[in-house]
Amino acid sequence: MFKLGDRIFYPMHGAGEIINIEKKEILGETSEYYIMFIPVGNISVMVPVANADVIGLRELSSEDVVEQAFAILADEETKMPQNWNRRFRLNLDKIKGGDIFEIAAVIRNLILRDREKTLSTGERKMLNTAKQMLISEVVLVRNLDEKEVERLVQETVGE
Repeated sequence: MFKLGDRIFYPMHGAGEIINIEKKEILGETSEYYIMFIPVGNISVMVPVANADVIGLRELSSEDVVEQAFAILADEETKMPQNWNRRFRLNLDKIKGGDIFEIAAVIRNLILRDREKTLSTGERKMLNTAKQMLISEVVLVRNLDEKEVERLVQETVGE
């Protein structure tokens, strides 16, 4: 169980800090919720404490892990399905998993694909979501400004 002040990662949303733990009644059932503030995007989310593992909440990555994620950003593209629908589902599953390495690979592959062929609206949105997730974690791990991290990501991929 996480505690007040913990910095954590929430798949599909990004990294943030637990600013409160509250009991709330929703649909007649009282449950405990983490109230999490995500600075990148300036949003607050409520996450049921009981579902934290299922949702995939995790501690933030270490600096070493962040370095490895940036190495993935700089790597060559991995083989992706040519079929848009299969590629989209595969990337979505990777993002939903919340693994920083998978998120970095999705960012790299979509940016490289965008150089060859313009991304569809869905893939462009997915790229932006994945970037926001990675940036939010790096901001908290390295205590850097969001714009600075965004620039680092772009430079690493050669965008």
